Amino acid sequence: MLVLASQSASRRAMLTAAGVTFEARAADVDERALEAELAGADAPAVALALAKAKALAGSGVNSGALVLGSDSLVEVEGRRFNKPRHLGEAAEHLRFFSGKTMVLHSAAALARDGEVVWSHADKASLTVRPLSESFIAGYLAAEWPEVGACVGVFRIEGLGVQLFEKIEGSQFTVLGMPLLPVLGALRDAGVMQP
Repeated sequence: MLVLASQSASRRAMLTAAGVTFEARAADVDERALEAELAGADAPAVALALAKAKALAGSGVNSGALVLGSDSLVEVEGRRFNKPRHLGEAAEHLRFFSGKTMVLHSAAALARDGEVVWSHADKASLTVRPLSESFIAGYLAAEWPEVGACVGVFRIEGLGVQLFEKIEGSQFTVLGMPLLPVLGALRDAGVMQP
């Protein structure tokens, strides 16, 4: 049995579309506390540590199950961004992103019985077009509160695609999980047919 240690709609949709059978059960991980512990680490290392922590937390309460943890971080000009805590912060993030390149780090890990058995990290670069104040206001009026649950304040499968003029990297990484490597690991683990 595969357990997805997340309630992310995007991650659930990716696995479902790929034909993966799983149960979604959110992991109890204090992400901000773990990030504070890793203050000197780079963004890819933090994303991977968070994915591993979620997988391990899920494996502790799902004995024998293979648990998939995943996490994404956004970095712009060396500054890391988390999900916006409120509408005003979402607008601040978008103003900062305007005209800059956003690097999205997505990581995934598999754990079983308290041990990480596989992990992988990937990144994508998203060039944000210059955003006007009127665009930001209209965008957030249409997309809030849904984008409040999204690092980078966007859902690429929705109106969020309008933020960008160029995207380099895997579509799945942009959606929040390096899906192709995950599927390979699931085949290797016998969860899916080879």
